This record gives sequence, C-alpha cells and structure tokens, in this order.
Amino acid sequence: MTTPEVSWLAILPELLLALGAAVVLLVDVEWKPPAWVLGGAAGFAVFLATGVTVVQWIEVGDVVRADLAAELVVFSGLIVMDGFAVFGRLALLAVTAMGLISGWRLIESIGRRGAEAIALVLLATAGFSLMVSSNNLVMLFLGLEVGSIALYVLAGLTRERAGSDEAAMKYFLLGSFASAIFVYGVALLYAGTGELEIVAMREFFSRVVVANPAVLMVGLGLIIVGLGFKVSAAPFHAWAPDVYQGAPAGLVGYLAGVAKVAGFAAMARIFLTGVVELEASWVPVMGGIAALSMLLGSVVALVQSDVKRMLAYSGVAHAGFIMTGVVGGVSDGVLFYVAIYALQLVGAFAVVSAVSGPAVTASDLSDYRGLAARSPGLAAGFSVLLLGMAGMPLTAGFVAKFGVFSGAWDSGQQWLVIIAVLASVIALAFYLRIIVTMYMEDEEGAEMAVPVPVRWVVVLAVAATIGWGIFPGFLLDLASDALAL
Repeated sequence: MTTPEVSWLAILPELLLALGAAVVLLVDVEWKPPAWVLGGAAGFAVFLATGVTVVQWIEVGDVVRADLAAELVVFSGLIVMDGFAVFGRLALLAVTAMGLISGWRLIESIGRRGAEAIALVLLATAGFSLMVSSNNLVMLFLGLEVGSIALYVLAGLTRERAGSDEAAMKYFLLGSFASAIFVYGVALLYAGTGELEIVAMREFFSRVVVANPAVLMVGLGLIIVGLGFKVSAAPFHAWAPDVYQGAPAGLVGYLAGVAKVAGFAAMARIFLTGVVELEASWVPVMGGIAALSMLLGSVVALVQSDVKRMLAYSGVAHAGFIMTGVVGGVSDGVLFYVAIYALQLVGAFAVVSAVSGPAVTASDLSDYRGLAARSPGLAAGFSVLLLGMAGMPLTAGFVAKFGVFSGAWDSGQQWLVIIAVLASVIALAFYLRIIVTMYMEDEEGAEMAVPVPVRWVVVLAVAATIGWGIFPGFLLDLASDALAL
C-alpha cells in the first residue's frame, strides 16, 4: 500500500480547533467552571490556529519561491496548502473570533449549554476551514457537512423559543437537500472526467475535448445549486430570511459570515480552477443567478419591517455581487469582498443583539427609533457598517464592489455590471431607511448601555470598513499574493 504524504502543518489549524472544542466540553463536564474559563480556552485555540496559519503562509511562500509547488498538495491529493486556502482560513478565524465575542452575552445567558455553543462554533470553523483547503471534492463535501451540521444546531440553540426551533428545522431540512444535490453533482462530474481532484480536473480539460458533455453540464448545474444554497443566492435563498430571523441574534452574524466565506471559496476554487475550461457553459448560468440574486434581494429587502430579515435579503443581494466577481474571473476581488462582507455582517448583527437582545428571534425596525439619542456610538457604528455594505465611497464595501464590477466589465459581462449597479442603488434605499429610523424618528427612552463585547466587535468591524476603504492596499495585496501562491 502507498503511504499518503502526511503534512501535519497543513491540517494543524483544524486539529487545534477540534481539540479546543473537545477541551471545552471535557472541562465543562468535569469541573463546570465559569463561562469565561471556557471562553478563554476557545480563544486560545483560535489564537493558536491563527498563529499556525501565519506559519503556513510563510511556508507556502518559501515552497513557491523554491519552485516546489507540487509539495503543497498533501494527503494523496486531498488537501492543498496554498495561498488561497491560507487566506480563506484567516478570514474564517477572524469571523470566528469576532463571532464568539459578539455572542458572549448569549453564551453566558444559556448556562451549561454555553459550552456546547462554544464547541459547535469551533467545530463549524474547523469544518469550513477544511472545506476551503480541499483539493478533492469528497473532502470538500466532508468539510461542508461538518460545518453545516454544527450551524444547524447553533440556529436552534435557544430552543425555548418557537422561532429558534423553526429556524433550525428549516435550515436542517433544506440544507440536507442541498447537500444531497451537491453530492449528486460531484458524482456526475466524476463520471464525466474520472477525477475527483480539482487540479487534476483542470489538467483533464486542458488535454481532452469532451464531445458529448451532457453529464458534465448536469453535474456542474447541481454543484451550482448546492453551493448556491450555502451562500443564499436566489432562487436558493428561501431558508435565509427565516433562519436569520429565528436564530439567536448573538450568533447569526457568525452563522452567516462563515457560510459565505467557505461557500464562495469553494465556488471560486471549483469553477475558476477545476472547470475554468468549461466557462462558456457555466458562466451564463451563474451570471443569471447573480442577476436574480441582486435584484430580488435588493427589492424584497425594501419591504421588510424586521432588521434581521432585511439583512438576510441584503445577504442575498451580496451573494449576487460576489458571484459577479466569480463570473468575471476576479478571484482576488472575490477574496477581498467576502472577507470584508463577513466582518461587516458580524458587526451588524452585534448591533442587533445589543438593541433587541442576544437571544431574540425578531428585531423590529421600530426598536431602532431614536437609537442615535439613546446610544450615539452604537448608532454611528451601525450607520458606517450599513453604508459600507451599500458600497459608499471611502468604505471597504466600495473598494470590494469596484473590484468585482471592473473585473466583470473587462471580461465582457457588461450587462451583469449594469444590473449590479442598479441593484446597488436600490439597496442603498433600505440601508438609509434604517439610518433614518435611528436618527430622525424620536422615541422616549433611557440611555442604552452597550455591552463591552459588542462595543469591541462593532469597533473592529467599523475600523476594517473605514481602514480598508481608505487604505485598501494591504488587504488587496494579501488577496493577490494568495492567488500568486
């Protein structure tokens, strides 16, 4: 038997996160310590995983400069430790750290189940981290399922509320259906190419002309459907508004952020690496989905009265914007956009948890009346995040949108860019609607005390939005280097 090439460095971040989850559960069962002890253990695991990921970045650079890139594919082709995977993992770890801080009030409020929540967050991140570093479609599916199953449980964490149970059930049933569709697509792609490795597929299409590609086309279509569900792209978005509304506000930002990062990383790796030779077939389909997502998400968000549902439909629109980058082949733009948007999501839902409560399953727009008077700092931070999502100049959202739109325009997708700009104008209306409610609709009320964890998350998200909006060079260079490596 051939012994697989074992690279502990390639999977060490996932091992540390899984070990952190196990330690949290074992310590809680054995000693039942205060919640801050478990939080410290989880934070230490995330810190170690981040440190190892930085070491991976250095190692990848050394290997590429030595022209030994083949050594980055390990475990018999299952895992690839390239710059793309390292960047995606860093984004996931950043969202995880901010998500745990944002949801800390919820974790403390649910007592002994807090340990379960922390462990599930770490396991979800480990699964999605494995997903972004997979070179094999079966391994990618395993990472997808590990992460998704953990998210299904997190969505129903506050089981005392009917809305939370409903959110978890809808997420589980529709998510399982989407996973089955994805696996069927992988099977058909294997039937047409005889390959499961993404890099090997690219080599196959570069030397073989497929005379009758019907099986491949159906397989690619099913993969688009499966991943489209994970990133809440229309028309596969029906779960998102109900799940965002029903899941506890303290963790919704994390749920949405990590799913977006992992889903789009997998989509970019498969379509811009493995089957890029078939772009004439899948680009029109993905372009149509992107256009529908942008228009439907922007228009339907206008009529929502619940902020969580509004942000859910905003996520549908942003899925379309990011898919525009995939259609245009702008991999570095996709990486930049996904990283920025995920951080903004966590920050926005941290504000929601502060205004309406960390365990709520609804957040009516009326709760935000007079927020500027009750908590000026929170209202200002939320306004910056909303304007960043809208893509206003001097924010990172503008840089992200300009990057994917210009790439799509240069690749000949002018029609899609026009729709994207129109959808961005429509989306600005509902973002401004929230800002107007906070600043121009007065309501009597005492000054609101903002929890310290929420303050930190909002400050970090706002700093990223403004900092990388004015000085985007560092993150753009990092995304470009990730592709070069």
